[in-house]
Formats: sequence, structure tokens, C-alpha cells
Amino acid sequence: MKIYTRTGDAGQTSLRWGERVSKDALRVEAYGTVDEANAFIGSALAVLPHSAPDLTAMLTRIQREMFDVGADLAVPPNKDKGEQPKVTAEMVTALEQNIDQLEAGLDPLRTFILPGGTPAAAALHTARTVARRAERRLVTLMATEPADEVLLQYLNRLSDFLFVAARAANRLEGRDDIKVEWKKS
Repeated sequence: MKIYTRTGDAGQTSLRWGERVSKDALRVEAYGTVDEANAFIGSALAVLPHSAPDLTAMLTRIQREMFDVGADLAVPPNKDKGEQPKVTAEMVTALEQNIDQLEAGLDPLRTFILPGGTPAAAALHTARTVARRAERRLVTLMATEPADEVLLQYLNRLSDFLFVAARAANRLEGRDDIKVEWKKS
């Protein structure tokens, strides 16, 4: 498979099943933002310590699921070609279970914290903010075109998971959360 096809040189790309759309179409923006979040998860995995096999397995599974999110988003409305959506409610439930599992090893959160810490945690916080942007893009898309609501649930839960995963990555390397200190007037 060639990397370059020259078919996008005029600012258009293909959705699944060949429909051509502008590269700045809402649907393309939504799945492109999912791809961006996925890349930040990959950055986190690259620096996550080897002593974190459970977190590594969760993040690797989620990276694969994010390709499913992108694939579902790339299907034009009313052109499903008989395929079932790839993202399911069970995937949302799995994220919730992962959140609960990771939170069990963390101190209860009683205040806002600063994003950052270890390189893995910083990448996960970045992935979280990009996942939130993907969620906002999907909300905008859903105001004009149909899209499966489980995608919205998945992205919402994903950003929650990434927040907790960032805290867990810091904990793995002995870093405490840095609490936000509000300036008193």
C-alpha cells in the first residue's frame, strides 16, 4: 500500500464507501481529533514504566478502540452498507471498570489538580484534553448529521479514564498530584 495517493491534493478526502468531502468537514474534524488523542496515548505508552503492565494493557486496548471510533465516524450518514457500529455500550462499560480499578489505588480527589507530572502523565493529560475536543466536535457534528450516541458516551468516558490514568501514571513513579492553589483577592 502506498502512503501517498495524491487524491487529497485538492483539499478533499474520502469517507468510508468513497464519498468525497472537504478535509475540514465536521465528520473529518471529529475523527481527526480522535486520531490526535490516540497519538498522545502512544506518546504516553512510549515513556510509561515497564512496571505498569495493567495500565499499558488498558491503554493499548483503548488505542485499538479509538480506531473503531474513527471508523464509525468515517461512515457517512445513511450509508452504513449493512455494517454494525464498531463502538458498543460494552466498551463504555469497560472504560468505567478501568476507571474504578485505577481509582482504587489513588487517594480520593478533593480539589482540582494541575495537569502534568511525569512524561507519561503529561501525555495522558494532553490526550484527555484532545479527547474532550473530539467530544465537542462530535456534539457539533450531531447537531447537523446523525451519529451513534454511543460514540459520544465513549469519548466522554475516555476523557474521564485518561484523567485517572494520568494520576495513576504519576503515582506509579512516586509523584503526587499538584493541587490548584486559588489566588485569594
